[in-house]
Amino acid sequence: MRTSLSVALSSLLLAPSVAAQAYDAGDRGEDDFTYVQPLNTTILGPYGHVPPVYPSPNATGTGGWDEALVKARDFVAQLTLEEKADMVTGTPGPCVGNIVAVPRLGFKGLCLQDGPLAIRVADYASVFMAGVSAASTWDKDILYERGLAMGKEFKAKGAHVALSPVCGPLGRSAYSGRNWEGFAADPYLTGVAMEETIKGHQDAGVQATPKHFIGNEQETQRNPTFAPNGTVTDKYQEAISSNIDDRTMHEIYLWPFANAIHAKASSVMCSYQRLNGTYACENSKAVNGLLKTELGFQGYLMSDWGSTHSGLSSIEGGLDMNMPGGLGLYGMNWRAGSFFGGNVTLAVNNGTLPVSRVDDMIIRILTPYFWLGQDSDDYPTVDPSTVELNTFSPRSTWLREFNLTGERSRDVRDGHGDLIRKHGAAATILLKNENGALPLKAPKSIAVFGNDAGQITEGFYNQANFEYGSLVAGGGSGTGRLTYLVDPLAAINARAAKDGALVQQWLNNTLIAATDVSTLWVPTPPEVCLVFLKTWAEEAADRANLLVNWDGNDVVESVASQCNNTVVVTHSSGINILPWADHPNVTAILAAHFPGQESGNSIVDVLYGDVSPSGKLPYTIAHKASDYNAPIVTEVQTTGQYDWQVYFDEKLEIDYRHFDAHNISVLYEFGFGLSYSTFELGDVEASSTATGNIASRPEALPVQPGGNPALWETLYTVTVPLTNTGDVDAATVAQLYVSFPHSAPAGTPPKQLRGFDKLFLAAGETGTATFELMRRDISYWDVYAQDWLIPEGEFTLSVGFSSRDLPVKTTINPVQA
Repeated sequence: MRTSLSVALSSLLLAPSVAAQAYDAGDRGEDDFTYVQPLNTTILGPYGHVPPVYPSPNATGTGGWDEALVKARDFVAQLTLEEKADMVTGTPGPCVGNIVAVPRLGFKGLCLQDGPLAIRVADYASVFMAGVSAASTWDKDILYERGLAMGKEFKAKGAHVALSPVCGPLGRSAYSGRNWEGFAADPYLTGVAMEETIKGHQDAGVQATPKHFIGNEQETQRNPTFAPNGTVTDKYQEAISSNIDDRTMHEIYLWPFANAIHAKASSVMCSYQRLNGTYACENSKAVNGLLKTELGFQGYLMSDWGSTHSGLSSIEGGLDMNMPGGLGLYGMNWRAGSFFGGNVTLAVNNGTLPVSRVDDMIIRILTPYFWLGQDSDDYPTVDPSTVELNTFSPRSTWLREFNLTGERSRDVRDGHGDLIRKHGAAATILLKNENGALPLKAPKSIAVFGNDAGQITEGFYNQANFEYGSLVAGGGSGTGRLTYLVDPLAAINARAAKDGALVQQWLNNTLIAATDVSTLWVPTPPEVCLVFLKTWAEEAADRANLLVNWDGNDVVESVASQCNNTVVVTHSSGINILPWADHPNVTAILAAHFPGQESGNSIVDVLYGDVSPSGKLPYTIAHKASDYNAPIVTEVQTTGQYDWQVYFDEKLEIDYRHFDAHNISVLYEFGFGLSYSTFELGDVEASSTATGNIASRPEALPVQPGGNPALWETLYTVTVPLTNTGDVDAATVAQLYVSFPHSAPAGTPPKQLRGFDKLFLAAGETGTATFELMRRDISYWDVYAQDWLIPEGEFTLSVGFSSRDLPVKTTINPVQA
């Protein structure tokens, strides 16, 4: 049966009675963030609702998949009902997710593998930079290069499906434990990153899986608490419900998924939590209505591992593939059965499930398989070494036998280390650089501090204790298995040796924080003190605070109290509060995030000026933690089954939109990042590319992947001269922000990112930054019209180097009254 709770997202304005139940975050401490939901905010049911959306639409192959669709239909016509049930149901096997083979039809099965920065269950594979680092490059070419190189490694290891990339979480809350897997706290930047990454993955021949659809913005209570028999009764509690209004859904959280579908993503993974009262993987409005109808998605929807909570309701709600297949969650008893599997056969035979729906599920699964040529005889087999590395479904859990042939432990890295090194340097953000502290000028005496500087001491994979060793990835399914790590200390030593420099090191944070460091170095104070800090984050847990870990702030204060040239490098999962940023002896700060296996080489390239820093912040760094909005619900004070609720009452005001709307000063704004050179912008020009008058409402064209094609039409080309006025060859990012006219609805942000262009310029060279404004870039989602509308009046187009450094402006007036 379908759940009695609403399955729908709101296409109405929020009812006042619901909107009035906004939370009060109260006073949050800097060191230990806990948000308890007030007693009077608990409600049963949705955050506004509309009728369910049934049936799940059939795939049509539109967007260039028509030939592959025909092949898929022909294949499905030959399957028995039992084989059809197998095709939509995961089973334990060598990969993280497995669809069994159908040997009589020449189908070898599907191998699904994590994750967003590496093929995780593999040896001799590369660990690339994390999504937050990739977004920090603001470089479309690098985003594509990274996606392509990752895709090649997935394919070479025999994976058909890469469970990548991530745009959920988007970064609503600074505390979300998986923000580092995604890209940026902005839908536009994240959307571009999704599109370029997906193109790269699929150009390599592997299926991309944008995730987690949708509203997955916290880890706390992402899954229900179960009774011993596996049910959720009134003594136990359902997963958190992300309650999102219609406009916010379209303009913030659905936006990057539209980019993903526009890039012809093969699959989408639905998320764990409930959405407006109904689990995301069976929410028919979100899946059938938004994803498959409005966005024209032609691929298949798979569940996150264990996020399926029903059989028929999920299938009718639009779920096409149940992963990993068994009942329950992590540590599940695989032999306990499945919501799909044999229940699909039973439901078809008793007439409750039309076989046509099952056929469409499989057609959706197989169409991208044929489209990418994965049926080819020379498609790589699954590397047999993955069996021993896959702790999720070891061989003892297998219900079927898998034919594992081909080369074992094949090396798929293909020289990608050089690429990762380049990418890591391009992602490094220079936040502070006083008195020309950087680049280093061949110092003869260097002191290195911090437990992030050296080699990992607890193993290269999902280390349990990360006190010692440089941090290059977070934990959980989004991590990677390093085959080597160039740590910062090793890279500094190698570079310093060329200059005949003395390097001294202290890697014990407890010692550093409690010691007068001037008593440590000999014989004289060093010319520069390099401090390496880190911040851990992982799947299934949210961050308790926004501080650097392992007493990092005390380490900086201790070193800076004695060293007048202290340079701080952070390897962080995301946002950190930096209380020492204005310390006069902290001369430079670099945010390096999670740069991958060439971490040390990447940071040394920047420190010594071989690469001028060009990274830009993909989020805002506030003065204090309490300046951020959108808290995570970490506890409820009631025991009702449905009491875990989080209301997205901030609506469009996430990250810089929030700080701008409330005129809050920040430490370092969204889009900020310094260079070793200087740049100037000329006059900005906007030229209309539209023929005739521009209507407020888009033409109702047949939907293609990504939605109405009219939304993707370029209406204006914006250009601005950009000159490198310094004496260093360097790259920088010109950023375009759009301010909507006053006729736009209340709650429209003061400005929104709508373009960026990274240019590398020789000293004294002038180039042209170019931005293409599409219809959707200057539209808002109208909840009454249920369409994207361009408001009447004058738009302001501002171009600059960050969200708060926008020196040149022009205006456009696309829709005349």
